[in-house]
Amino acid sequence: MKLASLKGGRDGRLVVVSNDLAWFTDAGTIAPTLQAALDDWERCEPMLKALALSVEDGGVPLERFHEHDAASPLPRAYQWVDGSAYVNHVQLVRQARGAEMPETFWTDPLMYQGASDGFLGPRDTIPLADAAWGCDLEGEVAVIVGDVPLGATREEALAAITLVMLCNDVSLRNLIPGELAKGFGFVQSKPASAFSPVAVSVDALGEAWKDGKLHGALLVTLNGKDFGKADAGVDMTFDFATLVAHAAKTRGLAAGTIVGSGTVSNRGADGGPGKPIAEGGLGYSCLAELRTVETILGGAAKTSFLLGEDMVRIEMRDAKGHSIFGAIEQTVERV
Repeated sequence: MKLASLKGGRDGRLVVVSNDLAWFTDAGTIAPTLQAALDDWERCEPMLKALALSVEDGGVPLERFHEHDAASPLPRAYQWVDGSAYVNHVQLVRQARGAEMPETFWTDPLMYQGASDGFLGPRDTIPLADAAWGCDLEGEVAVIVGDVPLGATREEALAAITLVMLCNDVSLRNLIPGELAKGFGFVQSKPASAFSPVAVSVDALGEAWKDGKLHGALLVTLNGKDFGKADAGVDMTFDFATLVAHAAKTRGLAAGTIVGSGTVSNRGADGGPGKPIAEGGLGYSCLAELRTVETILGGAAKTSFLLGEDMVRIEMRDAKGHSIFGAIEQTVERV
């Protein structure tokens, strides 16, 4: 089952999308919005799955699905928390700014509370007021959960995961050190994120969803050139069940909470930092990681952060080469 929210109003209009992302049908008779469906998931899920089967059979009225018309599956959410499941990425980025990494980072997930009152659509521009802020993409995987009880076990957390999507967690890298130095977390350095055009139910992912992880290459391009193809199921220190349970340790999570993986990152074949695709590596899911590797190997970063008119694309394809979630495709716009 693939669900999307077409633009319109603050929370969009819920539709069911065909597996090939070519067609959709309105789901308004079941729930007007995705959040409304999640609030009543026990009733809505079987009806949405039945509607999805009808979409594949051609048994309901269909319209062409255009990814440009889609908002993020949840245009806004009650909660958005982002982890750092790929500790390789954390280690490299901290190394670049000369910050020591405690050993506990390998056993206890990092997580921050992001702004969730409004997400960018998957084809919306990334507004940037000042290039000196160091605008960066971050290719991630994210899950949407149903209600999660306070103190949920790993098994309860895993069972609560309903939908999976991709994310571009935009970061303003040059603002991060100053904010973290205050000891109170991110605010200005984490503007609005964007999510893939569709969210996919766990069961529809088949073998790509295993052990609380999404397996497959996260394809990132920058200005039309291959930038990253790291496998989201590899080098993921903390799976999504662990991340969800971590978030719920001291509070329950409301249905519709989004939990992110952090930047997808793979080590190099030799166990060290990854290499660019042009050098036979799997590349990167953010510019900060490439800049770190450049600094380690050459003493200084050579690649600039995102500038006006730069275009980012984030996607994942199945074994037959078909897009699973649709593509996040965003151009930086100076404002």
